[in-house]
Amino acid sequence: MTGIIVVFPKAEDAKNIRNVLTRNGFHVILTCTTGAQALQQMDHLESGIIVCGYKMADMIYSQLREYMPKGFEMLLVASQNLWSECSNSNLVCLAMPIKVHELVNTLQMMVQTQDRRKRKVKQKSKIRTPEEQAFITDAKHLLIERNNMTEEQAHHYIQKCSMDNGTNMVETAQMILSLMHG
Repeated sequence: MTGIIVVFPKAEDAKNIRNVLTRNGFHVILTCTTGAQALQQMDHLESGIIVCGYKMADMIYSQLREYMPKGFEMLLVASQNLWSECSNSNLVCLAMPIKVHELVNTLQMMVQTQDRRKRKVKQKSKIRTPEEQAFITDAKHLLIERNNMTEEQAHHYIQKCSMDNGTNMVETAQMILSLMHG
C-alpha cells in the first residue's frame, strides 16, 4: 500500500487532511509541519506520495521536491497562481480551496500510477540472465539426483527455501550447490 505523508505549515490543516484521507481508505504515515520532518520519514521508505502546501515552516514545496528521494511523487495543494512549476513529472497540483472528491480522486490516480510502476519493476526483476537460470537448473538437477525428487519437487523446494530464508531463488540455488558440492 502506498504511504502518504501530509505536510502543511499548520498542524491543524495537516490533521484535517489526514482525517479525510484515512476515512477514504488511504494509508497516511505521517503528518508534519516542516519539510525536514517529511524528508526524514522519506529516508525510511521506498516510495510514497507527499501531499503538501506551497510553503512549509522551513521551506517551500520546490525545495522539498528537489530533495525528495526517487520513488516519491508530490501533490501540491495551492492557489492556481502558484502553479508555475507544475509541468514537472513528479508533481501534481490541486487548487485551493480543496474539494474532498477532487483530493480523493487525484490521490487514487497517483496511487494507481505508483502501483503500476512498482509492478513493472517487479516484473522486470523476474527476468533472469542465462547464468542465473543455470544456477537454478544445476541446483534442481542436483536435488533430483541426490534426493530422488521430481523436477517440480526440486523447483518447489528451492522456492520454499528461498522464501523461508528471505533470499531470491538464484541465491538459494547457489547455497544448495555449495552445500552439496562442499
